[in-house]
Amino acid sequence: MSTEDKQTHYTTSPDQWDKLKPRAREMRHQPTPAEDHLWQYLRGRRLNGAKFRRQHAIGPFIVDFVCIEERLIVEVDGLIHEQPDQQDRDGNRQAHLEGLGYRVLRFTNDEVLQSAQAVLAVIDAALQG
Repeated sequence: MSTEDKQTHYTTSPDQWDKLKPRAREMRHQPTPAEDHLWQYLRGRRLNGAKFRRQHAIGPFIVDFVCIEERLIVEVDGLIHEQPDQQDRDGNRQAHLEGLGYRVLRFTNDEVLQSAQAVLAVIDAALQG
């Protein structure tokens, strides 16, 4: 595979990845309980054969979960995301990711922990189409 072909497979630029990689690794090793719970369902192609990655760099951001082949991002939000300034940042982040061609699903920690099957149904429906 040529360097140009490899470049098309990156989800962020190599220099951005060099900056984001240590934080992504840290986040992968310290998931929230909700992220860990959802990962148990998403890992290993358990949901409809879709391959998800966790704490992965897309553009200038690290997203909680992404299925690159389906261009689907799943974010799990804690209470801080209820703050108005954080909601503005989340909106800008989502618009940027959608501008890169991704669909973004957002769930709260409580939704994941208390209604995992409903969350998985929404993700599965998004994978279907």
